Amino acid sequence: MRVRGISWVGVKTDSYQQMRAFFTGVVGVPVAYERPDFAVFQFPSGDKLEIFGPGATDPPEQFAVEKVVASLLVDDIDAAIEELRQAGAELIGHKSSGGDGYFWQHFRAPDGKVFELVCDPHHP
Repeated sequence: MRVRGISWVGVKTDSYQQMRAFFTGVVGVPVAYERPDFAVFQFPSGDKLEIFGPGATDPPEQFAVEKVVASLLVDDIDAAIEELRQAGAELIGHKSSGGDGYFWQHFRAPDGKVFELVCDPHHP
């Protein structure tokens, strides 16, 4: 598997408004997309930070163990999923699509923490 980097970090928080204000005001990252209790911040590199407040709709497995989840950017998600499967990694749920060629797959690392693979054809 060839991982190009970490392209996404998701954070589940009970302090949504404070976290949103921190990342826009202090860190200076613009909000690329927002809905109630959820915001996507996009860095100039194309990497994303998503903040999930208590009322946000997020996949239940995503934050079941940890409140911070990182994604590993890959070119070929199907091949990467197969490599995880062959290595005995626990895949969580099914490969999902955000549309426009964006796919993700959650998995459990050997220590039980949840990560995800992501294929994002629009990431620079």
